[in-house]
Amino acid sequence: MKNRILSLSLAVLMLAVLLCSCNAKNSNSNSTAPAVTAETKEAVVQPENYDGKLVFDHKMDLKYARFFSVDYYKGGYKIAKVINTPDDISQMLIVPQGMSVPADAPEDAIILKQPVENILVSSTPVTSLINAIGALDAVSLTTYDVKSWYIDEVIDALKSGKMTYIGDYKAPDFEKITAQGTTFSFFSTMLTEDVKEKLVTLGVDVVLDQSAQEDHPLARVEWAKLYGAIFDKEENAEKVFNTQDRYVEEISKVEKTGKSAAIFYITSKGVLYVRNADDYMTKMLSLAGGEYPLSDVGVGKTGTVKMEIEAFYDKAKDADYIIYIWNLGGKPETLDDFKARSEILSEMKAVKDGNVWCTTPDFFQIQDTIGSMINDIHLMLTADDSTDRLTYLYKLK
Repeated sequence: MKNRILSLSLAVLMLAVLLCSCNAKNSNSNSTAPAVTAETKEAVVQPENYDGKLVFDHKMDLKYARFFSVDYYKGGYKIAKVINTPDDISQMLIVPQGMSVPADAPEDAIILKQPVENILVSSTPVTSLINAIGALDAVSLTTYDVKSWYIDEVIDALKSGKMTYIGDYKAPDFEKITAQGTTFSFFSTMLTEDVKEKLVTLGVDVVLDQSAQEDHPLARVEWAKLYGAIFDKEENAEKVFNTQDRYVEEISKVEKTGKSAAIFYITSKGVLYVRNADDYMTKMLSLAGGEYPLSDVGVGKTGTVKMEIEAFYDKAKDADYIIYIWNLGGKPETLDDFKARSEILSEMKAVKDGNVWCTTPDFFQIQDTIGSMINDIHLMLTADDSTDRLTYLYKLK
């Protein structure tokens, strides 16, 4: 019995020695691996430093717009381009806050260091887009007085002194611009060369908004994405555009209305102007499901063209609706007032049926709502007689 116990004890002892030997070998084999220090751990997780470097990352996705682009670079840098002509492109290098200007920045690029503030905007549609994305505080100067505005936030900014009126865009108050310390501006394409030269002399960079050159009406709304990039409001800009685009997508799912509408205005002096066949308003009508009875007038052209009222009548007398541009015309208040513009108007089908609609005063100022305006035109074309007012259109009675 004692021999058995002794043998068992020796076996246990030998097993213990064997296990200790294996652990020692494992320990020795691990000792050859490099030690993980605080420095090596930091090197593994430390991201690359892109300060002062332009390393391309991706391009902004655009659905309709063709006259601007935005390229994104590592570290938050952006280069925005506005195409004035194929041979004239304005470039803006947008530098993130706290980052330095890259040494390889394009030579002709305007340098905009974020946050971009204290700018001059001489365009009501541009201002509407900047306001829609929540960046109105960046605008300090405007060439439109408070009486010209229909955007509440702009009116409030002018009355509170956050924004200053500096005179007409053709003759702005350069002393006020200098006193404000503004060094960057957006103008419409109506900017005259002499004013531009003076601004540049004063150290104010100028970029022209080219949204009016776009083929698709919603491309004008998509310019919100350019301003979103400049003011770091991309997400807001995407929401603004998608909301307006959704209106048109829904309308596209239904059949065309088969209804036609003439779009025109008559000046206080009795001169009639119609929208050209390829103007953005006639395209808005088409997107809304309507037809333009003057589709052979000004083919390939935007804007308006003067037309003799008799020639206009011959082409538009059977139009189901009239969209009268109240903002630019003689501003009739009633249907009788409209008829008084010319006797021949009373013979038009739309007038006899009481389907004369006018644009609201803010129609050309709020570019961020073009999709909603197209929806209004669609609602007008499909409304019953009880409907007499929409958001951007109202019926003359």
